[in-house]
Amino acid sequence: MARSAEPQDGRHRRPDDLTDWLTLAAALCVARGVQLTALRQEILELLWQSGGPAGAYDLIRALRRRVERPIGPPTVYRALEFLVSQGLIRRIESRNAYVVRSHPESPNPSAFFLCGRCGTSAEFEDPRIDRLLAEDAVAIGFLPTRRVLEVEGTCPRCRDAAPA
Repeated sequence: MARSAEPQDGRHRRPDDLTDWLTLAAALCVARGVQLTALRQEILELLWQSGGPAGAYDLIRALRRRVERPIGPPTVYRALEFLVSQGLIRRIESRNAYVVRSHPESPNPSAFFLCGRCGTSAEFEDPRIDRLLAEDAVAIGFLPTRRVLEVEGTCPRCRDAAPA
């Protein structure tokens, strides 16, 4: 499981405390009239602890070490779909992995910067990107149904560690 990079300006950092983040996630579910079941919370905790993108089978292996009953892929995928639908996590399409949202209370779509060397990810929300994409879609008569924005490159730590 890869780590999540922290943006330098701190604008899009997740809360520093797991308990605070889970409290926010639970409050959002209550406000939306949906249930954050024990399994869904376990998956959120595992994703938080991973610090970055994790695949469903990584989560299944970790869950098998934490819970007494067997949990199969369909159950985990249903829980992941719920968490995505509530905006608590996002799917990193290019890696077929999931990551906790920096701001689950925000309905805005995110962009992800992904390090191809160490696997870290950084989530970034910028309304200018959404406006530009919407304007361009209108200009060409395109009706978007979904947006995925992932940028692969090299994070500052890997870039600085690379030999000259």
